[in-house]
Amino acid sequence: MSVEYLHTMIRISDIDGALKFFCDGLGLKELRRVDNEAGRFTLVFLASQEDIDRFDGTMDGGLPPGLPMIELTHNWDPEALEGGRNFGHLAYKVDDIYEATERFEKIGVTINRPPRDGRMCFVRSPDGISVELLQKGDPLPPKEPWASADNIGTW
Repeated sequence: MSVEYLHTMIRISDIDGALKFFCDGLGLKELRRVDNEAGRFTLVFLASQEDIDRFDGTMDGGLPPGLPMIELTHNWDPEALEGGRNFGHLAYKVDDIYEATERFEKIGVTINRPPRDGRMCFVRSPDGISVELLQKGDPLPPKEPWASADNIGTW
């Protein structure tokens, strides 16, 4: 049996807010958007530039096969999105945990679990999806204000 990872789908309530978080905060790139009038939903596919750079140029249905992606699903009719923590979390490696954390702080995102150890940070998307940021390679030396920062909320 052959299995290939395609994407993780998460439901969102606000496309602009989710794109600000995932693109402006995390640095993902929008690869494809599908508006489905009949189904009353929009799908937005995102991937990291590093993963896109590994893509070999072939396409499958408009997207690179095997490219790890997030599919943001926005249903046009209002719905309550609860239990983001029940989903678990998404995880991304970053070049500089402090720079990534500060980028989220600058766009108004609460830092739920600061990178006190120079290795790990947790933030939440506008819809409550927990996102773990992990330092590439060895942890960075502790740095203020993060080394003494407390957790805020759940992560």
